[in-house]
Amino acid sequence: MIVNNNNRNNKNKLTTQDIRRYNWYIWRFIIAGFSFFVIMILLIAFQVFGTLPSFRELENPKSDQASQVISSDNQVLGNYYVKNRTSVTYRQLSPNVINALVATEDARFYEHSGIDFQRSFTIVLYNLIGKKQGGSTITQQLAKNLFTEKTHNPFVRIIQKLKEWITAVKLERNYTKEEILTLYLNTVDFGAYNTYGISSASRTYFNTTPDKLTPDQAALLMGMINGPGIYSPINHPDNALNRRNFVLRRMGEEGYLSEGQTEEFKQKPLGLIFKVTDHNEGMATYFRAVLKKEIQKILVDKAIFKPDGITTYDLDRDGLKIYTTIDATMQQYAEDAQKEYMRKLQAQFNSHWKGLSLYKAIPTFKSLLDKGMRRSDRYASLKLQNKTDEEIKTDFATPAKMNIFTWHGDIDTVMKPIDSIVYCKMMLRNALMSMDPTTGYIKAWVGGTNFEHFKYDQVKTGTRQVGSTAKPFTYAVAIEDGFSPCMQVANEPITITGYGADWSPRSSPSETVPGVITLRTALARSQNWVTAYVMNEVKPIPVAELIKKMGITSNVPPYPSICLGTFDASVFDMTGAYSAFANEGVWTEPTFLLRIEDKNGNVLYNNTPKVVQALNPQTAYVMTYMLKGVIDEGTGYRLRRDYHVMNPIGGKTGTTQDNSDGWFIGITPQLVTGIWTGCEDRDIHFRSTRLGEGANTALPIFAGYMKRVYANSKLGIKTNVDFVPPKSGVTITLDCGAYSQQQKGTNEVEKKLDF
Repeated sequence: MIVNNNNRNNKNKLTTQDIRRYNWYIWRFIIAGFSFFVIMILLIAFQVFGTLPSFRELENPKSDQASQVISSDNQVLGNYYVKNRTSVTYRQLSPNVINALVATEDARFYEHSGIDFQRSFTIVLYNLIGKKQGGSTITQQLAKNLFTEKTHNPFVRIIQKLKEWITAVKLERNYTKEEILTLYLNTVDFGAYNTYGISSASRTYFNTTPDKLTPDQAALLMGMINGPGIYSPINHPDNALNRRNFVLRRMGEEGYLSEGQTEEFKQKPLGLIFKVTDHNEGMATYFRAVLKKEIQKILVDKAIFKPDGITTYDLDRDGLKIYTTIDATMQQYAEDAQKEYMRKLQAQFNSHWKGLSLYKAIPTFKSLLDKGMRRSDRYASLKLQNKTDEEIKTDFATPAKMNIFTWHGDIDTVMKPIDSIVYCKMMLRNALMSMDPTTGYIKAWVGGTNFEHFKYDQVKTGTRQVGSTAKPFTYAVAIEDGFSPCMQVANEPITITGYGADWSPRSSPSETVPGVITLRTALARSQNWVTAYVMNEVKPIPVAELIKKMGITSNVPPYPSICLGTFDASVFDMTGAYSAFANEGVWTEPTFLLRIEDKNGNVLYNNTPKVVQALNPQTAYVMTYMLKGVIDEGTGYRLRRDYHVMNPIGGKTGTTQDNSDGWFIGITPQLVTGIWTGCEDRDIHFRSTRLGEGANTALPIFAGYMKRVYANSKLGIKTNVDFVPPKSGVTITLDCGAYSQQQKGTNEVEKKLDF
């Protein structure tokens, strides 16, 4: 048995020749593998498997970047984007972000040149001792983020991986370590909520900027990089907390935090200040929507192309910087003033209509609802599903879950879709625009009450009947023709003929000032008969021509009734027109866009506003005197009485037929502000002038806005500044006492001549 066993052992024993042969097989396999690897690298380098990014592409990586809307005080009002990504510089990054990233993702980042071979071979050991890291360096991850698409094909993935290696080496050769870190943090995907890049993530999860992130905040965000889904602090807070604490531990192990700091930050809660960023959020939402269309039009009309001369700019992807005239502080004041008063006014409106049948009180209400239903997204969706009219009516009569706007915040409720249309129809709308009359720069723009629910812009896009805010145009023509504000006219009914059917304006008995009154009083108290008298004197064509000259772009037919504002115009145009009164007769085109730059700061477009001398300086100055009368003794007096705004201000209220539209336009030497209030449909309105007049629906918002503006001295809008008379002087008499004496012939010269 022993002999037999020895024979077997001898038979199984490897000879030296066998060992050499097996070693050769192993080396051949290694050499073949290495050769294959080298050949693959060469083939990829020579772009056999597709192009590699060029140096130019490395300098300009193709990552979608949001375009920024920037205010005049250098605040970001909002972004246009497909992916909400905004780039930051290395200096705008907190060291905590850099430390958390390097400690977690690539501890030897500062030592390798794109590919960490030592890390690749020791990755298993790293994981065994708790330093869990992937096989890719930060530079390789950047290459993957910038230039490759994900695939599940293993062969294609190998090719992609090798491409990433080559690209990573190129990146290391052409960029500094700081630049690579910045590029990476600007391109990384933070998962849900359209959050791309560290800037967007900082705003979304902590409502801050990357330079202000604390160690625990930075650790949370950097911990999300490799698993934004499973480490989401919103959907999986426990996972996020554990991951954050792991990153903090790694920061401690790498010497970025002391042991005490590490434990202190680990004990903190997540501390989220979560806010999803979308196009419905933020400041100046209506303005940004209008601005976007304007920029897209400019890029086409001005034939503005990228440096290749062929490719057009994409506002949602190319990271443009759009500099505007909007002042972020004043914009916030305007939005706050609107919200504060419209909450009260809506309560008045609801109480005013409580208990009344809308169908009986508003003859057109049923047709308005039908139109509203047919214009709704719900109706369009049902039509696409080939639903019949009866099925659609049934759907609109069936309660459903929905989110509705209230002035106390959005609420989720269950109601019939048709009732939601009634609810929206009964919501008051409001718009405000404020501008510098000397430069034309628009400082605040509030196009509606809530952009998410009511997207129609009522500053520039929408037009409404202007009512008595049109009266100053007729008086301005009269002043230009030599009339004095002190001229007296009998306030009595008048009929104007010669322009089609005879026209006789009405005047409310309760608001009619009896007897003979001055033109200044007539404008101040908004007297229709005297205004019509002046129109009959100056004729409609000159008035219509002046209105167009002062920037009104909507149709203004030359009929006598335009003196009472029977034409439609936008808040944008009307505010711009009034700015000529405050600016020595010079109409400067209302301007909201200053310039457009590409992502590298190259200027693509500079805006130059149009300037027109619409009125002579004396007429403009006299009109400021007339408009101050509205505030001192007329329909705008509650600005003094109720809101105690006592500085030099002119203005005009406006109330259209049946109280469908309420207006107030206020002027100061430094700021002109126009405000409109009304429902979506003109047939829905306050039933009493006391509630529906512009002095009640629009003027209080002006007061709230201006009081906020005046309280902030940094804005430079002063209360002790009055309108400056023209340098050539004023020949029209503004002292009505002296004017009266002149008319009676009792001046000193006439006395001496015994007239």
